[in-house]
Amino acid sequence: MTKSIAISLVLAASLGLAACSGGHTENAANNAANAAENASNAADNAMNAALNAADNAANAASNATNNAANAM
Repeated sequence: MTKSIAISLVLAASLGLAACSGGHTENAANNAANAAENASNAADNAMNAALNAADNAANAASNATNNAANAM
């Protein structure tokens, strides 16, 4: 969550600089597009991490159930 907020702030700052720089609009547009792509990738990575954590929790619960059944 903290990373996505930081990336959003970087993106906003990049867009702000792009809007203020008169002569380098192409570079600013590329920088803004790269920042947006980085933010999107970070969001994808966060979602994958959350899904992996959920899978790990489900596996741990299944293992605990199996261990309890085997102990009987």
